[in-house]
Amino acid sequence: MAHRHRLEELQFDNTYARLPEAFYARVEPTPLPNPVLVSFNPDAAALLDLDPDEAKRPEFAGVFGGQLLIPGSEPVAMVYSGHQFGIYAGQLGDGRAILLGEVRNGLGEKWDLHLKGAGQTPFSRDGDGRAVLRSTIREYLCGEAMHGLGIPTTRSLCIVAGDEPVLRERPEVGAMLLRMAPTHVRFGSFQTFFARRQPEHVKQLADYVIARFYPHLAGAADTYPGFFDAVSVRTAQLIAKWQAVGWAHGVMNSDNMSIIGLTLDYGPFGFLDAYDPAFICNHSDHHGRYAFRNQPDIGYFNLRCLGQALSSLVTPQQEQEALAAYEAAHAAHYLELMRAKLGLQTSTSEDGALISDLLALMAMNQVDYTIFFRALGGFKSGAAETNDLVRDFFTDRDEFDRWAIRYADRLWVEAGRDDDRRARMNRVNPKYVLRNYLAQTAIERAQQKDYSEIDRLRQLLKDPFAEQPDMDAYAAPPPDWGRQILVSCSS
Repeated sequence: MAHRHRLEELQFDNTYARLPEAFYARVEPTPLPNPVLVSFNPDAAALLDLDPDEAKRPEFAGVFGGQLLIPGSEPVAMVYSGHQFGIYAGQLGDGRAILLGEVRNGLGEKWDLHLKGAGQTPFSRDGDGRAVLRSTIREYLCGEAMHGLGIPTTRSLCIVAGDEPVLRERPEVGAMLLRMAPTHVRFGSFQTFFARRQPEHVKQLADYVIARFYPHLAGAADTYPGFFDAVSVRTAQLIAKWQAVGWAHGVMNSDNMSIIGLTLDYGPFGFLDAYDPAFICNHSDHHGRYAFRNQPDIGYFNLRCLGQALSSLVTPQQEQEALAAYEAAHAAHYLELMRAKLGLQTSTSEDGALISDLLALMAMNQVDYTIFFRALGGFKSGAAETNDLVRDFFTDRDEFDRWAIRYADRLWVEAGRDDDRRARMNRVNPKYVLRNYLAQTAIERAQQKDYSEIDRLRQLLKDPFAEQPDMDAYAAPPPDWGRQILVSCSS
């Protein structure tokens, strides 16, 4: 077991702060008054070799409420640009987040400590630099939920709230979130230096990322095309995982895309309730650009933006090859994931139609995505009359019966046992996801200073595939009020 450190013993190795100052601005957090620890994540602490008892120290809330700096930290706000809703928005940057530094653990892994809501920076534009309790709870819980689902993501160590009211649509409780990732470099980080006509900085940033996260490419003859190709494939596989689990990001701007294929920047996200490919989780997205079904195409668009930013290092032909690799990797990984959701272990040419026809049926019948796939594990391949539990999800039962005959035939080809298939399916079809109404319940209780629901959900979502009988209520479809929750970018 690794040695557990006190806060002041964390091992910093601030590689990003050693880049030229064109890449960031040095700035310190603006403290929250009277900081209080809202929630602490011991699983994230373990990644830092941080003793979980440190959260009990009175200084802990002060450190992550911006009042105290840990020895060895070198706070900077990172610069980046990006396409927002398809339009180049110019220079953006960390307007309310500060990279405190990078901690190395005993395994040699490096984790950025990124404090969201830390106050104004040179990149805040007209913003106040703050985050609110509502949005920090959503990001904290969803990062852990995605990790539990096996989807690459940022993590979070803790939430700290303060006495300072923050004005959004209405006054809200100000808070800070300590977010963690191996790096917070984004597609938009490269776009900044392309827009400034500084190819030397594009190359320097590419070399930095390659050395740390794609080291097998360093020094190769095709280093930069290989880098773009690898980013494209990671991004393809990430978005395929989102689609397979039924999750919408909500704001897939190019500045919200991780250069290492992590789910980054949780704003108005949403897990599907009733399956709807046109689902829009962000009520600011008036034209549905970031609707659930559009996410693979938006990933392609964002990679084109990155390819343009890398044009001093990658030829147009090499860019097209990487984009083609994205499309192929996304299609292949999505099909692989969906086969697994159906319990299929082999591949046939009819599988794509079997899957797409099921999804079309689910959309027409407004079938709950998560609950249905979990229930499908109980499908009996040899006896149609015993499948009423699955059949009852559909108002058009005749159409489902026609699909079920094809599915049963497909299962017969594999000649496996139903019990074995169900066990496999239960390992990939979650029983629990962070539905918006669950997050909203935790938020409303936290606003009354009851933080217990945050920790209950964090624990539940650590293992979303396991049967947790005392938590069955959390696997239910949303109540009527829970279907109407609107989420915006304002956080």
